[in-house]
Amino acid sequence: MLFRKEVLEGIVGGRIDRVFRVWAEPRVRAGSTQRTWAGIIVIDSVTPVTPEDITEEDALRSGFKSRAALLAALSKSTKEGAYHRVMLHLGGPDPRSKLAENADLTAQELADLTATLDTIDARSRRAPWTREVLRLIEQHPGLRAQDLAEHLNREKLSFKSDVRRLKDLGLTESLETGYRLTPRGQTLLTHLNPHPE
Repeated sequence: MLFRKEVLEGIVGGRIDRVFRVWAEPRVRAGSTQRTWAGIIVIDSVTPVTPEDITEEDALRSGFKSRAALLAALSKSTKEGAYHRVMLHLGGPDPRSKLAENADLTAQELADLTATLDTIDARSRRAPWTREVLRLIEQHPGLRAQDLAEHLNREKLSFKSDVRRLKDLGLTESLETGYRLTPRGQTLLTHLNPHPE
């Protein structure tokens, strides 16, 4: 489930505790979590609703100025299905954030990360890709995933899946558009390529 920047900021600030979606079937369930740049979002409940069920409070607590504005936004959805009210809250920081900020890596940590990348590359059905993707993100911070994928003649969804693997290691982070290396990722890439041409 995607969240706009202003919605995530509202969740962090406590102004937003619900969102509305148009789904044929719910895409999330109560108790599930989602990692975002703002932290871990916890889903409290997912309820199908009719337009009549939606209140002014719903609108305000989902980041809209009025019920009419919320209903207008929902009516513009190109998706087919019912309206769903998703209650949620910020569960805390993404544990990867602390990991990502740690740029002071020991020789053993650098060796372990290098070995992890080697394992990922060895198991890849394609040619080794981890270092190439890290270098590409370093060279083009904030570039759209679609454009980054095209640099490598890759499909966007497959490319984004690979970047998520690097993010899970604390090496990259998502921006509003595109990605950038984390301090941890920059330290590792410098270690892997200490004298770039």
